[in-house]
Amino acid sequence: MTETPQQHQPPAPLLPAPAPRAERPTLYDGWVVRVTSDPRLMRLWRWLAPTVITVVAGILRLWNLGTPHELAFDETYYVKDAWSQWNLGFASTWPEGADESFEAGDTDIFTGTGSFVVHPPLGKMLIGAGMALFGADSAFGWRFATAVFGTVLVLLLYVVAKTLTNSLPFAVVASGLMAIDGLAIVMSRMALLDVFLAFFVLLAFWFVLLDRGRFLARLDAAVEARTTDDGPPDWGPVLWNRPWIIAAGAAAGAATAVKWSGLYVAAALGVYLVVTDALARRRAGVHQWPMDAARQACATFVLLVPVAFVVYLASWTSWLVTDGGYGRHAITEAGDGFWSWVPLPLQNLWKYHEAMYSFHVGLTAPHGYASPAWQWPLLWRPTSMYFHRDDALNGAVQNVYSMPNPFIWWGAVAAVIYLMWRFVVRPDWRYAFVLTGVVATYVPWLLYPERTIFQFYTIAILPFMLLALTFALRDLAGRRAKDDYRRRTGQHLVWLYLGFVLALSIFWYPVLTATPVPWWFYQIHNWLQPGWV
Repeated sequence: MTETPQQHQPPAPLLPAPAPRAERPTLYDGWVVRVTSDPRLMRLWRWLAPTVITVVAGILRLWNLGTPHELAFDETYYVKDAWSQWNLGFASTWPEGADESFEAGDTDIFTGTGSFVVHPPLGKMLIGAGMALFGADSAFGWRFATAVFGTVLVLLLYVVAKTLTNSLPFAVVASGLMAIDGLAIVMSRMALLDVFLAFFVLLAFWFVLLDRGRFLARLDAAVEARTTDDGPPDWGPVLWNRPWIIAAGAAAGAATAVKWSGLYVAAALGVYLVVTDALARRRAGVHQWPMDAARQACATFVLLVPVAFVVYLASWTSWLVTDGGYGRHAITEAGDGFWSWVPLPLQNLWKYHEAMYSFHVGLTAPHGYASPAWQWPLLWRPTSMYFHRDDALNGAVQNVYSMPNPFIWWGAVAAVIYLMWRFVVRPDWRYAFVLTGVVATYVPWLLYPERTIFQFYTIAILPFMLLALTFALRDLAGRRAKDDYRRRTGQHLVWLYLGFVLALSIFWYPVLTATPVPWWFYQIHNWLQPGWV
């Protein structure tokens, strides 16, 4: 019998074949879908995320803040200068043995004679305010202002990251890393100036970021209004109504009023604004965009620089209106020179600044924890600020050590290099913004290889490094356009890294915060010899 073709076909299945199984979304992707699809959840997370991160940061910075009850490291200068300045209007000298007397509660033994201090007054004003609030005899009072600013710095980084990317997870990662990083914690628990500097620097950058969206929208609208059938105009508008640039100038002036390194930040922001204004006019089609940008640059200078100068000068008000400050009457007669019309207090302030400048450029005294800027990326010599070993407690060790989480730090250094490469391959204004912050806060220190400087100065660089690190982690996690396997694997790697650095931060926290620990526990943190502790 001849078989027909139908006889060779398999029988029809009793049940239809199952549809191919779709990949289950990752835990993170599922969370994103739930939150973005529910406005109430989105509102909740927008408030809950920064609140939780800020509270955690505050606890880590305020817990046991009064330990040690000793003037540790450069607190011997800033705490006493702050208290005498708060009472007299200027920093005073102190008698021999003043540290021990001050720690014992005898805090008003300043001599009343002006002391030569080498940093502007604003940071010491803030330290003095904490002392006035909680008492000069309280180590908690000495450090309260830095703890508050260090906590708010974490929240500010959240806001900057959210403004930069409009991504809540991005902002959570960047600020969360800042909340748990050892360097950020320690510099918030010591009465030093650098956390104030870091705050005002990041604040200035945030104000410039806020200006960007408003400026670009107004520029595009103005160019479009001037566009004719012949094409875009030869000249664009000169925009003066830029309040966020004025605010940025005020913040940069405040940073400079804490430490002079704020000047580099003001200069870098000025360059950034000029370049971005020029590129915006070019993209808008303005024919004479280079000269047009030069016109806008003049307006930007007027908006940015004078207010910075006024804020800086205002920080010296108490020195100017009192008579006892160092060098206050170095010049007693106006003379016949070109500057004879300048009031004598301002002439004396200028002369004082000349002495401060000479000190800074000539500071080459050896120090066991000095670390030139080229060493900073390597994390070769963090600064030990306090060490005590108590033989009565079986050799328990208390240590205050400005040590960043090593894997946050080295990861951030690698991320900055990665971001530079990404910017070259595919320019993105957000990368330029972050890299400008890194350059402004790091590169100037490379110009002084012989000067005595320290690793903890990097607290001002850290926020921008963490933004770079978060960009790198985002790319590692994979975008949604990537295949499921690539995205799932990338997210697992990011979660693994974040879990590891959290565990490492917990491991390091006691050694950084003067918590008594056994000698063996202290020793197992000395990974790199002889550079670490």
